Order: sequence, then C-alpha cells, then structure tokens
Amino acid sequence: MPAFTPARPARATRRRPRRWLFGLAAVALLGYAVGNLDNTDPVVTPADTVAVAPTASAPPEAPAPTTEPAATTSAAPASEAPEPSASPTTPAPTKEPADAPEVVEAEPAVVAAPGTALAVLADLEVKGRAATTGYDRDLFQYRSYDLDRNGCDVRNDILRRDLTDLVIKHDTRGCVALSGTLHSPYSGETIAFVRDSTGGAIEIDHVVALSDAWQKGAQAWDEDTLRTFGNDPLNLLAVEGRLNSQKGAGDTATWLPPHKPYRCAYVARQVAVKHEYGLWVTEAEHDAMERILTDCPDEPLPEAEYAELRPELAAAPPAPAPEPQPEPVAAPPATAPAPVMDPGPGDGGGATDQRHRTCKAAKAAGLGPYYQGKDPEYDWYRDADSDGIVCE
Repeated sequence: MPAFTPARPARATRRRPRRWLFGLAAVALLGYAVGNLDNTDPVVTPADTVAVAPTASAPPEAPAPTTEPAATTSAAPASEAPEPSASPTTPAPTKEPADAPEVVEAEPAVVAAPGTALAVLADLEVKGRAATTGYDRDLFQYRSYDLDRNGCDVRNDILRRDLTDLVIKHDTRGCVALSGTLHSPYSGETIAFVRDSTGGAIEIDHVVALSDAWQKGAQAWDEDTLRTFGNDPLNLLAVEGRLNSQKGAGDTATWLPPHKPYRCAYVARQVAVKHEYGLWVTEAEHDAMERILTDCPDEPLPEAEYAELRPELAAAPPAPAPEPQPEPVAAPPATAPAPVMDPGPGDGGGATDQRHRTCKAAKAAGLGPYYQGKDPEYDWYRDADSDGIVCE
C-alpha cells in the first residue's frame, strides 16, 4: 500500500491591485469635499454604493507590495468581478439665504421748542411720592386769603373770570357772581349758573390737587407759600362739581379730563404750576405727561389770569318791598232794635224792652240810665217826671 502523502496547498497567485477601488475612493472624497463647500452634509444614495462580487475561496493573500510587481505568467483567478464604472455624484442642493429682517425706521424724536410745556417738563424733578403725614387742607387757607387784595373772595374771582353772560349781584362792588354760563373745560358741556339755585353744580378745582402738592414738596413750605398756592388763579378752574369729586387728589397718571381736546391744556397747566412752585413728579406721572404733550409739542405754558371787579354788570336793584298796611278793624255787628212790647207790670214805668220789663229789672242788670235824644232805650220806658231821664 503506498504511503499517504499530504496534498500540497495550491500555490497562491498574486493579484493585481484593483484600480477601480482607487477610483471609487476618489469619487467619494470629491463628494465629501463638495458637501463641505456647500456647508451641507454629503448625501450618500444607494446608487453610490458598489457591491463587490465575492471571489473563490483561496488562501489568505500576502500583503500587497508598495510597488506594483511585474506581470507573471500565473493563471488569473477563476472568478474576478469586473471593475465597476464610477457613477457621477449629484451635488447637494445649496441653501437659499434666509430673508433679511425688515428694518423699521424709528420715528424722529419730537423736538420741544423752548418755553413750551413739553420743554419745561424736562426740567421737573422725578422721584417718589412722599407720605401725607401732617396734611391739612386748611393750611392752604383757600378762600380765606385775598391774594390780589381786591376785597373779593377767590371763588367769585374765578367765577367772574370763567363764566360768560355774567351778571353781578347788586351792591357788591362788582364782586359776587349772581348768574352766568360755564363752558366746562373738563366735559365740554354748557352749564347754567344761578347763585343759591344751581351754584352747587359748579365748583372751583385746584388743578394740582392740594394733597398731591403736599406729597410732592409742599410739606416743606412756609405759611405764606402755602396760602399763595391755595389761592393762585394759575391753579384754579371753574368746573362741574361731579368731575371735581371724581378727580379727587389724582395726578396726570391717574386722572385726565374726559373731554380729550382739553387734555393738552390741562397737562400744560399742571406742568406750569409744578414748575412755578418747584414741585416734583413721579415717574408714572412724568411718562403720562410726556405722552400727552408729545401729541401737542407746541402747547404753551399758561399764565395766571386775575379777574377784574365788574360793577358795570350789576343787576338792577330789587324793587322796594311794599310797606305793610294795617289790618282793617272789623265794625261791631249792628244790634237789631228790640221789638216793642206792651207795658207790663212793674214800678209804674212804660217799659217796652223785651229783655227787661221794668226799669227796676234793667237797673238790676246794670243798665241805665237812658237819656232822651241820646239812648234809644229812653223811648222804651216812661219818663214819669219828664226830666229826660229814665231808669235813673
């Protein structure tokens, strides 16, 4: 039996480097570079993947030399996949730049002319509200101090200034407003004023409320400044009582007149008063004032207007009251004559008095004597002695 001889392994054949793999790698690198240039991730599609056909079983290959070896006469492998053709890489779509945000041009800042309310507002100090500790309305001596020394209280001064169709009460030296018409700045309404009738419907408002002033600097004033502020016509307006109550001690940040066309003038008056007396404003109050005055940047500062006495508008003096006439005295009721009666028994008289049949009875009743030609009762009795007297 012949000896067993192990089979020798088949001689390994050297394979040439597959050049198509280098081409595929070059295409992939090119696609990656293009993707980075486009700032997008490269897109790999199934078409870019090349399937490699499996080869026949063979012993492991020796590592390929760095230089290509010379061709040999050895037989080619039994099965070798053909070199695939590289498919072109589709460049990734580029991103369109996002729309730039719309630029909104800011409105030009309002430039306040010198002397306007808006310009003076910038001079007011802005800080917080102080406490109302120590506040007393009577400290301002409203109506008890004659600021303009005209001998007339400030309420009538403002009524004479703000009312139209004015009539002055007679014999008041042109001071007291008797009637008139108010064109209300706060509401725009027309209100008839008649003293002692509709007078309560119209009140005098402190435009900068006394309490508001106290909390924003007035608590440091002396007596003279307090009473001057309380009676200054710059800070006083004739308005409806209901709106004056509604406003209370509010400032521009908390209350404005319902009549919008007057708001610029109203805020300008508050600015003028606070600037005149060195009062400050809160931040909210300043912002509210600025918002109103920005719509009317040319609104001027008002000035104090003092009302003149108007004796020429005095009403006619009232007609004198008629003198009382004495009451007429009623005449005593007339006494009807007593009926004539036949003489009755008695002391011999001829009495015809139905009340007393004799002179004796008449005298007992306190009557008599009766005289002839004077007393009608004389004829009722008989004059026995013809002396002209009966029942004596």
